[in-house]
Amino acid sequence: MKTIQTLPVSLLGCAPYRGMFWCLLGALLLTWMQAEAANRPNILFILVDDYGIKDVGVEGSKFYETPNIDALARGGMRFTQGYAACCVCSPSRASILLGQYPTRHGITDYLGAEVGDAFAKTRHCKLLPPDYVRNLPPMTTTLAEALKSAGYTTFFAGKWHLGSKGTWPEDRGFDVNKGGWDAGSPEGGYYAPWINPKLPSGPRGQSLTQRLADETISFIEQNTNRPFLAYLAFYAVHGPIQTTKPLWEKYRAKAAAQPPPEERFQIDRTLPVRIVQDNPIYAGLIDEMDNATGRVLKKLDELGLSSNTIVVLTGDNGGVVSGDSFSSSQLPYRGGKGRQWEGGTRVPVYIRAPGLTPAGSTCDTPVSGIDYFPTLLQLAGVTNSPKQIVDGVSLVPLLTGGNIAPRPLFWHYPHYGNQGGEPSSIIRLGDWKLIHYWEDGHNELYNLAADIGEQHDLSTTETNRAAELWSQLAAWLKSTGAKIPQPNPDYQTAWAVQQHRAAIKQKENLEKQHAEFLQPHWQPNPTWWKSQQTLD
Repeated sequence: MKTIQTLPVSLLGCAPYRGMFWCLLGALLLTWMQAEAANRPNILFILVDDYGIKDVGVEGSKFYETPNIDALARGGMRFTQGYAACCVCSPSRASILLGQYPTRHGITDYLGAEVGDAFAKTRHCKLLPPDYVRNLPPMTTTLAEALKSAGYTTFFAGKWHLGSKGTWPEDRGFDVNKGGWDAGSPEGGYYAPWINPKLPSGPRGQSLTQRLADETISFIEQNTNRPFLAYLAFYAVHGPIQTTKPLWEKYRAKAAAQPPPEERFQIDRTLPVRIVQDNPIYAGLIDEMDNATGRVLKKLDELGLSSNTIVVLTGDNGGVVSGDSFSSSQLPYRGGKGRQWEGGTRVPVYIRAPGLTPAGSTCDTPVSGIDYFPTLLQLAGVTNSPKQIVDGVSLVPLLTGGNIAPRPLFWHYPHYGNQGGEPSSIIRLGDWKLIHYWEDGHNELYNLAADIGEQHDLSTTETNRAAELWSQLAAWLKSTGAKIPQPNPDYQTAWAVQQHRAAIKQKENLEKQHAEFLQPHWQPNPTWWKSQQTLD
């Protein structure tokens, strides 16, 4: 600023000098921003699709092998009560980027889900699911936009599923987009050739998961001297569930060494759910994702960036125990993706913040996907207020061994989804969790400290507590503009009987199909989903 002060004030009124003044001012501001940015930490955010809490070795899985993710969890802070903001993907992904509950930003279901009469005609349900926002709201500030304004270089790789063209990553603050577009699953599968307008296929058989790691590594290598946000959003472990023959063989042998289960599925209210982890295809998909994660983390070490890079790894909803692919089990948590119980929203939450959090730290405070936005902005030293209301809170006090103020956490999913979940709203406060069901208006109350499996409804004995929690939940729904499903005037009670019979038949078919995955000569097709060359 001293350079500007040496210009005579009288000269600043002349056109030639006005131009010189603004050029100098702009250059100085740019230099100042670059100096400020140079002191900011890098951020690597890893989001794994459909990755439930019990799909991780460090969280107790004896079947899936995740050594790289386990090491990350042990290298920083492991949050033992981490939640996604919704039980399905698009709402959670928007909440991560905006710091808002789904009721506030309006994306309450996965993009592409039908609503109203169109949904009811095919699903024969009691309620008509309400409409929802179809694109990441334009009058908001994303995490990438906020960091970019502070001098960060921003990169996205993988699954977006937050709107149509014009609202893709490159339109919402990311300088580079490798693979993010409308689709919520890997079109064409996990092995090249795939279908993705933002990520051309590599050689035939190339792994999409490894390719996303390659792109992330390349970006990091090109940005070692300036702060970056690398947002790696794997398509894995979302369906279609695919793996290579060697990985299938590895986990088929591991499953064969386990005691054979009497059954792999049980019907929980609406659909069969998986209760055993022994799917070798899904285990292989997790293995490859863990390997890709390890390669990116290793590159940080090789480049000497680990000491100045914040790493976050989490999932966007609980593991898939029903619907989609019936691929995993989240026991002792009840349910999984798309369902209203803990298995639907409990996810791994690991944050490695060098210089703040000692390796091996754990935190039992419940945290949510709405919290990453304020946390990462504070860690990056970004103080500019975002345009939108932020529902999340910074987790920095927890990362440094302190506390945050007690608060309730909320969920609202007024849809049915594909996994058997029922339209419901939820509040968790302390150890208590209340679920309100919109089909008939009843509440369920659970004490999670004593009943993590949500088997004992206490709403009829803890009536005062249930009433108080429902009052808080109702007030929150109103304050955030939550949309409520409406009754289906065409509903017939006979449909429930038909659906139960269909679930019984589906369970029989699933038992046979998933037992076949473990047969020594089983294979999906001659090329193992293109991971091998076509056999002549």
